[in-house]
Amino acid sequence: MNYKIAVIKGDGIGPEIVDEATKVLEVIGEKYGHSFAFTNVLMGGCAIDATGVPLPDETVKICKESDSVLLGAVGGPKWDTLPGHLRPEKGLLGIRAALGLYANLRPAVLYAPLKDACLLKPETVQDGLDILIVRELTGGIYFGERGRRDGKNGPEAYDTECYSVPEIERIAHVAFEAARKRKKKLASVDKANVLESSRLWRETIHRLAKDYPDVECRDVLVDNAAMQLVRDPGQFDVLVTSNMFGDILSDEASMITGSIGMLPSASLGKGKLGLYEPTHGSAPDIAGQGKANPIATIISAGMMLRYAFDLQTEADAIDAAVLSVLKKGLRTPDIAGVGGQNKPLTTTEMGDAIRAELRA
Repeated sequence: MNYKIAVIKGDGIGPEIVDEATKVLEVIGEKYGHSFAFTNVLMGGCAIDATGVPLPDETVKICKESDSVLLGAVGGPKWDTLPGHLRPEKGLLGIRAALGLYANLRPAVLYAPLKDACLLKPETVQDGLDILIVRELTGGIYFGERGRRDGKNGPEAYDTECYSVPEIERIAHVAFEAARKRKKKLASVDKANVLESSRLWRETIHRLAKDYPDVECRDVLVDNAAMQLVRDPGQFDVLVTSNMFGDILSDEASMITGSIGMLPSASLGKGKLGLYEPTHGSAPDIAGQGKANPIATIISAGMMLRYAFDLQTEADAIDAAVLSVLKKGLRTPDIAGVGGQNKPLTTTEMGDAIRAELRA
């Protein structure tokens, strides 16, 4: 099979980690008889520098014409003083909207060799962790009406949280279907005791739950969910929540799995075209130093194989290769103190080790 992949390397460590992921996909192609055609496009700070905007029209065009999109990370202090519509993050929000990607899947897996990296008590994670956070991606406060105005106490700013029934329904279906393929347990996270948007969210989830009688569905207030993730994360399997809550909770989940450098994500819409990226940021403080962990990006590429191309065997091979290098004690600096047998590997060396496992 031949696949066209748009590649957005982005800013900071983005180019380094994406290069390792594309090289992994090339090995997959060699081993299983596929070919991947990569087209580099600009988004984020590098796009601002080159074109004056964070998301050029050409980037959107090429992404839409591709079979899938692989992204590194965007942003950095260089562009922090720009107005909101010209910030690198605006490009990220824009590409999600342009591609109709409303469902963000964020697995939080604590690999057995990294159990000691978890900050929780050993007895809390003795059985490991495997949580899937399903985050609504194109609605809510990040896309609501916003602005500045003169208020009763002087200048003020506002951001509006707004959800429609169809928006809630489509993310709920994704979450229920995911739960069906796992442990048939779904936690819907909201703030229905305060927010009207959350009350509509909860009403809609309850109505749709009747169509999934095989899935155990419960409501969890977001503040309680944040607490439970560090008190007893094993109680969760699939969580579904709004854009902002999902953003916050998935970052919290990253810390109980050892390192945010280990967590991938997939952003999906109605068709097969999706956006695959690590959940961490551009980490400009270590850019170009070979310290970045490429594993989250490599696993994201594996998720692309699984969800975009239906290549389950190939995706499993990447997951197995990552686990194998971790079992051997190979570590990048962010996880170097966790059962490592050797000095920390560079970004490229970790990529090489994973590719060697795939070739074995």
